Order: sequence, then structure tokens, then C-alpha cells
Amino acid sequence: MHNLVVDIGNTYSKLAVFEEKELIYFEQLEQIEESNLLKLITEYQIENSTVSSVNNQIENLEVLLKRHTHYIRFSTHITGGIKNHYESPKTLGLDRWAKVIAAHFLYKGTNSLMIDAGTCITYDVLTANAEYFGGSISLGLNMRFKALNHYTGRLPLIAWDKEQELIAEGSNTENAIKRGVLQGAINEIEGFIALENKRNKNLKVILTGGDSLFLNKQLKNSIFAAQITHEPYLVLKGLNEVITI
Repeated sequence: MHNLVVDIGNTYSKLAVFEEKELIYFEQLEQIEESNLLKLITEYQIENSTVSSVNNQIENLEVLLKRHTHYIRFSTHITGGIKNHYESPKTLGLDRWAKVIAAHFLYKGTNSLMIDAGTCITYDVLTANAEYFGGSISLGLNMRFKALNHYTGRLPLIAWDKEQELIAEGSNTENAIKRGVLQGAINEIEGFIALENKRNKNLKVILTGGDSLFLNKQLKNSIFAAQITHEPYLVLKGLNEVITI
């Protein structure tokens, strides 16, 4: 059985094909066209599909998927056995909820902190008893660089290399901005991990998102390194679990 899952984010969209629970195809695009979906549906003989989107402009995609596959509309009403205590589930981002579902099935019975470093950095906790109370939303790395440029008169917009491992000392303005943004985000992440460690025993930290590889490299020597697992396809895996529930 082949499943097609679509994750439409703020910056990029992702397509993935699963054979049962094994990821066998992944593609990241700036924009998804109907032709992208039809190609995969035909090539992999897709049976089931679902979509997570940060916006509601997916009617055309839904019509196509309903026509060619067994389409499951993803929403926070799909719980998979998780007790959702979020006060406003209608405003809970579907990508955040997909990560919670993924953690529930991948690390069942474990206190889990999901950190998604994308356009925003989000922090969500699922308890070992499968209870979700919410989390935190912070500025993503690129958003922090842009904010410094936008809200000041003289600070330049800095481009940074995600492949870099060393954060330079702030010996000039460019490096000072890089160090402030990058080290500041790392300190923030370590602070959230420390906070949740006090609240939840044997905490599993799951790092995902477009900037997660860079952050994972920075955290490999952290005192929390043993707790951290890098799961770049966490949202997609959660969406696939929805299909197989």
C-alpha cells in the first residue's frame, strides 16, 4: 500500500510517498502543482493521501486527491488516542498536530519535546500518558535576521550558511549579528529543554524542521545531546500515521 502525504508550509512544501510506514520518496518544492501530484499518483499507484497546510487554499489539491485516491482530510479532530487539552484546537497549526501524532506513535509511552526549527521555532510537549497541553512559538532563524534589519536603521540583512558548524566571535558587525541570532537561538532551545526536563522525567527531545540539521550539529556537544534525536521528516511521518490509524 502506497500513501501520499503533502505538507504545505510557510516557506516550502513537501511531498512524500510511504510504502506502509517506510518513506520511499521525498521532494521539497516552493510550490506544488497538480502535475506534481498526478505524477506521483501514477508512478507509485497511490491508494491513500492526506494534506497538512498552513493555509486553507488547498481546494484544488483536495479535489484532485479525492478523484484519484482515498483522501483523508487531516484536522485536529483526528487524535490517534491523544488527549488534546489545547484551548483553541481550531487555531492549532496542523503541522504542529502532525508532529504530536508522530511522536505518539514513534515514541509511545515517552515524554517528548518536539522542536521544529523552520519559519518559526515551535516547542510542543506530549506526555508519556499521551496528553497534549500546547507549547510555545518563537521566531525562526531567518525571521530573526530579517527583524534586525527591518527594525533598525543601519544593521544589514545577513545571509548565513546552514552548512557552517562554527559560530564566529562577534568581532565585526556581520559576525556580531550572526552570533547574536544563532547562539541566541541555541541558548533558547537549551533553556526550553532544561525547563521541560524539570517537568517531565526521561524526556525525549525530537528536533525537526529546515534549520534542524544546523542546530543538531551545534547541540551535539550540549549536556542534552543524549536526549536529542534528529527527525527531519517528523511532520510527514505524523501525516502517514493518520492514514494508517
